[in-house]
Amino acid sequence: MAAQTEAVRYTVTFPEPHTHYAVVQAVLPTGNQAEIEIFMPVWTPGSYLVREYARHVEAASAADGSGGNLAFSKTTRNRWRIQTGGAPEVHFTYSVYCREMSVRTNWVEDSFALLNGAPTFVTLVGGTKRPHDVQLVLPSAWKMTMTGLPESPDGAPHHYLAPDYDTLVDCPILAGNPVVHEFDVDGIPHYLVNQGEESTWDGTRAAGDVAKIVQHYREMWGSLPYRKYVFLNLITELGGGLEHSNSACMMTNRWSTSTRRAYLSWLSLASHEYFHVWNVKRLRPVELGPFDYENENLTRSLWVAEGLTDYYAPLVLHRAGISSQQEYLTGAGNGTSGLSGAINTLQTTPGRLVRSAEQASFDAWIKHYRPDENSVNTSISYYTKGAIVGWLLDATIRKSTGSRKSLDDLMRLAFSRYAGENGYTPEQFKAAAEEVAGVPLKEFFQRTVESTEELDYTEALDWFGLRFKQPSNGTKKAWLGADTRVDSGRLVVTKLLRGTPAYAAGMNVDDEILAFDDYRVRADHLNTRLENYRPGNKISVLVARREKLMRMEVELGEEPSKKWQLEVRPDASPEQKQNLAAWLGNK
Repeated sequence: MAAQTEAVRYTVTFPEPHTHYAVVQAVLPTGNQAEIEIFMPVWTPGSYLVREYARHVEAASAADGSGGNLAFSKTTRNRWRIQTGGAPEVHFTYSVYCREMSVRTNWVEDSFALLNGAPTFVTLVGGTKRPHDVQLVLPSAWKMTMTGLPESPDGAPHHYLAPDYDTLVDCPILAGNPVVHEFDVDGIPHYLVNQGEESTWDGTRAAGDVAKIVQHYREMWGSLPYRKYVFLNLITELGGGLEHSNSACMMTNRWSTSTRRAYLSWLSLASHEYFHVWNVKRLRPVELGPFDYENENLTRSLWVAEGLTDYYAPLVLHRAGISSQQEYLTGAGNGTSGLSGAINTLQTTPGRLVRSAEQASFDAWIKHYRPDENSVNTSISYYTKGAIVGWLLDATIRKSTGSRKSLDDLMRLAFSRYAGENGYTPEQFKAAAEEVAGVPLKEFFQRTVESTEELDYTEALDWFGLRFKQPSNGTKKAWLGADTRVDSGRLVVTKLLRGTPAYAAGMNVDDEILAFDDYRVRADHLNTRLENYRPGNKISVLVARREKLMRMEVELGEEPSKKWQLEVRPDASPEQKQNLAAWLGNK
């Protein structure tokens, strides 16, 4: 193997998995240089936050091939410089503490391990294009590893060979004894890998429905751009998902297949992460490739990468015959979810009037993954707004082309032009949308993603024969407008939205609510006490702020109604019904 293509080789062991450590030995070619520099990423693609993974590295040592110690030093937060002593390769050994249970970090315990590439593997500075070889040595009780990584040509168990460092980072590894459900689409193997599957989790049913999702996307896109696909599904009582080129890592709880609402939510997560096979892993904003693993990769297009993905995720459940029309439009069970829930979330978030979808995308690194109690007032999720913009854009394209084209056609066109090494700019994606729609869309994009103007739903509602359900004329409830929690018997304010009565009166997060009109409010009786008032009533509220008692006058408002719940118009025309059926894929 030539020097330029000589692989970086790793051996990963778990000497005492109950202590949450993985030990990595990296064998690094030196190219006969007197010193080499290595680094560890500070973030994981798909999760836009600098996480400083090197903070979990300890007990590092460097040696030559004969075991002789080599001098090395840490030069930055995530880099090390090693004096090679003329050795053709350096053995850099280190321990990684793995006890952060998320889809983007590492977890090791006595029964299984989840390793993500970025927080696990160092590599050569400037050497990411060379192959990276990984061999895992498992504890005797563990029998299996599952990953999207290509298997090593030697066929040895738990041995993988990535063609480059990007592939290694893009393929999380699950080791342990998971339950594996396999299905084929187009002759390509797919695996639903359930870590922690027990009697409460219906893996067979889930695999069958995931297969329907895969089949629908294959029909939409025209082909499957991988040789295998792995759904890593960790049943760990947590949530979240992260996309990869030929795998996804998801977390859920043991009851996710027990109720209709929870099951559709999990399937929507699987649909979302799988849609990323095309949208973001191959069709990507130009700023997201090649990756700079040591700095933020800023882009204004996450509303496309994540938002449009969020639009398709639940829609495809219906198109694939898994959910009903009602479940897609308004959700399953009590409350409002589905498309209506997304609209309601957007329209009740004050931050929609402060930050645009493009601004929210650009600021993901400092805002989306670091929310605080005021985030709802200052920003909007590019997932949520992007999904609603996707619906409006879909309706616009369908209307302007007389139903000959749709958002599906835009995604396919963008994929054909910008997938792979190219990437797209915001202007290129918008131009492609205009090309498909056949009409100018400058004002549409200025209004929906570039500014903080309110969205106009009129055109989409009219095209599909929908309307927002009129609220009932029941008794109006008094509303304080403060989110609270019960903390050791104390009623504590946790969030205040702009425009609410509590916000206007000067109430603060962390205030303890003690009394209304000099009568004690028990921590678990807030709603009961509010039933004694009517909208417009003025009350004196006694709070404790950092142990100091304060009184404030609050004029109670009217509890907001769920006025963003979609329903089919009873007077919808045959043409509107046809448009609705075409959009939803109703048979």
